[in-house]
Amino acid sequence: MLGQHVAQQLKAAGLAWKPQVGDRFAIPDRDLDDESFVLSDMTIQVHDRPEGLIIGFNGTTEWALDDVDLDEALWLPREDQLRALLGGTFRSMHKTKDTYSVRTELLDHEHVFTAPDADEAYAAALLHLLGAVA
Repeated sequence: MLGQHVAQQLKAAGLAWKPQVGDRFAIPDRDLDDESFVLSDMTIQVHDRPEGLIIGFNGTTEWALDDVDLDEALWLPREDQLRALLGGTFRSMHKTKDTYSVRTELLDHEHVFTAPDADEAYAAALLHLLGAVA
C-alpha cells in the first residue's frame, strides 16, 4: 500500500480524488496517522452535502468520528489506480528480484521510474507526469 508521504506528494502535485467504493484513505493530523480506512457501501460512505463532500463514518468501529471533509482525507491510491492514471503514457512495468520499474513515454521521451514496491514506482511516474503537465 502506498505510504502517506508519497500520497501527500501526489495530492500536493494536484492529483484529484473522486472517491469510489473500495478506495483506501488516511486522516492525517488527527492522531490516526497509523490507520487507514476503506470506503464501503455500509460503514464508510461519501455524502454530498451543500457545503461539499464529506466522508461519513456509520459503524461502531469508527466511534470517534462522525464525518470528515473530503479535503481532510488523504487518498492512498492502489497500484491499479496509479497505473490507470498514467493513461496513454504508460508503456510497461518490470519486476526484478528487488525492484519494480515503470516505463512511460511522454512527448517522444522515455522515462523509467524504479522503486522497491510497484505502487511507489507507479507513483513516481505519476508525480513526473503531474509535474510535466503543470
